[in-house]
Amino acid sequence: MTTAAETINHLLKKYQHRFEPVIDFNPFSEKIIPLDFTSANTSLTAPIIDNTQVFTQYIEETLSAKKARYGIGGYMEERTVYARSIHFNTQDGEPPRLHLGVDIWGPAGTPIYAFMDGTVHSFAFNDHFGDYGATIILSHTLENITFFSLYGHLSLKNLEGLQPGKFIKKGNHFCDFGTPEDNGHWPPHLHLQLITSMEGNEGDYPGVAKISEKEIWLQKIPDANLILNWI
Repeated sequence: MTTAAETINHLLKKYQHRFEPVIDFNPFSEKIIPLDFTSANTSLTAPIIDNTQVFTQYIEETLSAKKARYGIGGYMEERTVYARSIHFNTQDGEPPRLHLGVDIWGPAGTPIYAFMDGTVHSFAFNDHFGDYGATIILSHTLENITFFSLYGHLSLKNLEGLQPGKFIKKGNHFCDFGTPEDNGHWPPHLHLQLITSMEGNEGDYPGVAKISEKEIWLQKIPDANLILNWI
């Protein structure tokens, strides 16, 4: 039986040649490199992760050393960095460590564009340490199938004047990478996540889950890499 995520993955592959870039990037003259936030990256130590300023400097220096404009990665990645926030820790049981979206790391203020037409489903300022910070969720339709895209760690100014149902045209600049003060106290980046059903959520949706539940989330979270075919 085909899952909802598999159906949307198929549609994204079918239409990806029509998608607009999510960020400004020239693959012929610029570099984007994978960044590893799993336990395999032994250079990313606790003192770095626990200090937002030092963590930001680590990202900047890593990109600079590779002469890269952006870093990218994270879909279904088992990450250790969430131990920095009580938002992702539990008193008992398994803490969430499975990253559900794709992260693009770069400077605060980096413009973000709509990859296809959509409407604003909801938005919120999820202002907890380690959370999304400013967040916008769009609704999209392909072949009468509705799905959603979540943009987390944005600039707080991006929420001004928004309302549910507002139309966002393909290619339009509608939000930006936020500063740590606006983005949940992370180094500047975009958390881009596709979702099959909002399940009653507004302005928020889990972006990190339990590793033991990976197969469940694979059925609900399409691969956001499929809209980044320009990389």
